[in-house]
Amino acid sequence: MSLAAFAVIHGMGAQDASFADAFLRAVRARLVARGVRDDAVEMTSIWWGDLFQIDEDDLWRRMTHAQRLDWQWLRKFVMGVLADAVAYRRPNPGQYDHYQAIHQRVYERLAELSARAGTTAPLVVAAHSLGSAIFSDHVWDEQNRCGPGRDALTRCETLAGLITFGSNIPLFTLGLDQVTPIAFPPPGDALSEPVRAAARWMNYFDRDDVLGYPLREISPAYAAAVTDDVPIQVGSLLSSWNPASHAAYWGDDDFIDRVATQIADVARAAGA
Repeated sequence: MSLAAFAVIHGMGAQDASFADAFLRAVRARLVARGVRDDAVEMTSIWWGDLFQIDEDDLWRRMTHAQRLDWQWLRKFVMGVLADAVAYRRPNPGQYDHYQAIHQRVYERLAELSARAGTTAPLVVAAHSLGSAIFSDHVWDEQNRCGPGRDALTRCETLAGLITFGSNIPLFTLGLDQVTPIAFPPPGDALSEPVRAAARWMNYFDRDDVLGYPLREISPAYAAAVTDDVPIQVGSLLSSWNPASHAAYWGDDDFIDRVATQIADVARAAGA
C-alpha cells in the first residue's frame, strides 16, 4: 500500500478531463526530487466541469444568437463563474440536483483512490476556487454522516492535508447563521500521531486574484482550523498582476513546490 494519497479538484469555469495532468506530473517530479519514492503516493484528479458545461453552453447560445454583445470573452468568463456557483448551491426540487451529482463524482474519485492507495492512507487534497467550497461541503457531509463514504479514506477521516488556493469559501458563508468550518484535522483515530502532527490546512491566495481570499479571518473557528493564509504571486508577466492570476496557480513553480513539500511531509510521517 502507498504511504499517502493525493487528490486535486478544480474550480469555476470551463475545464476538461485533463485539467490537472501537467500539474500532477510536476508535483510527482518534485516529490521524487525530495526523496519520496515514485510509488509512495497515489494521485487522482476530480473533474466535475462536464456536469455543468452542457447547460452553460446552451445558455450562452440562447443569450447571444439574436443579440450582439460586447466583451464576449469577459461575459463568458463571468457566466462560467456565476453559473457554476448558482447551479451548485441552488438545486431545484424535483429536478436534476447538481450538488448531489458533484458529490457523487467526488466520492467516486476518492473511492478509486482508496482502492489503489489503501482505505487508511493519509489523504492530501488540493482544491481550487469553487472546488474548495465543494470539497469543504463534502467533508462536512461526511463528518455529519450524510455523505456516501464507505471507508476511512472516502469518509475523509484520513484527511491529513488540505491545500486551498484561489478559494472563495468566504463568499459562501454569507447568509449563514453560524459560520463553522470542517473539523481539521478530523477527529478519531484514523490518523497516526506522526501524521496528525504533520497535518496542515494551508490556504494560498494571490492579492490580484479577485476570486481568492484568506480564510482565517472568516471567524475564530476558521482561524483555529486553517493553519495559515499565505499570499503568493502566481502567473507570468501577463497574468501575475491582474485577475487572470486566478487560473495561474496550476503552472506556478513556487506553488507546486509548496504542494509537493506538504505531501512529502505527510508521506514521511506515514512512513515513520
